[in-house]
Amino acid sequence: MTDETKKNGPDAGHNEYAPDNTAEAVASALQDAAADEADEATAVEPDPMEVLRAENADLRDRFLRMVAEMENLRRRTDRDVKDAKSYSVAGFARDMLAVSDNLRRALDAVPEDVRQNADQALAMLLEGVELTERSMLSALERHGVRKIDAEGQKFDPNFHQAMFEIPNPEVPNNTVLQVVQAGFTIGDRVLRPAMVGVSKGGPKADPSAAAAGSENGQG
Repeated sequence: MTDETKKNGPDAGHNEYAPDNTAEAVASALQDAAADEADEATAVEPDPMEVLRAENADLRDRFLRMVAEMENLRRRTDRDVKDAKSYSVAGFARDMLAVSDNLRRALDAVPEDVRQNADQALAMLLEGVELTERSMLSALERHGVRKIDAEGQKFDPNFHQAMFEIPNPEVPNNTVLQVVQAGFTIGDRVLRPAMVGVSKGGPKADPSAAAAGSENGQG
């Protein structure tokens, strides 16, 4: 077989330039792949300014929450301190009221005619008991303990405890006519309700007058 026949054989279509063309195609494909990867990396990577803004917003929100929590804590602490100052003597005051009640019972046990005709010794004794009672109540008042002005007021279950009813058609119904035991408040709380007798059988109380009496008569 001649050289001419060999050149025109089955492999004649594959010339010496084919390998170079294949290398260029591979190189182009690799470049395209690298470009695609770069584009994907650029698309995924967040904008640094946006990241910074998000972090600032998160820090600001945390700061505002912390400020609000600290303010709430301050208010609770102030309220607790105020309550402690106002109500820390409540137990002691309640015990002292029992002593004051006994002094009042001792004074009430003396009939009026005996008081009027008492000799000097008895008169001085009664006066001393009265001064002791007033001094004790005055000391309690300096610590926020105040007597409830109940007599003549509209019955209020928040301040009064009804012990009995007194028939009286001339007085508005549920009016306090008699105080059996004085009531007291400490701060804005009831230390002890007043034990009272209330009217029964009278006309209904005027709501506006009752409201005015409730605002002005308690404490």
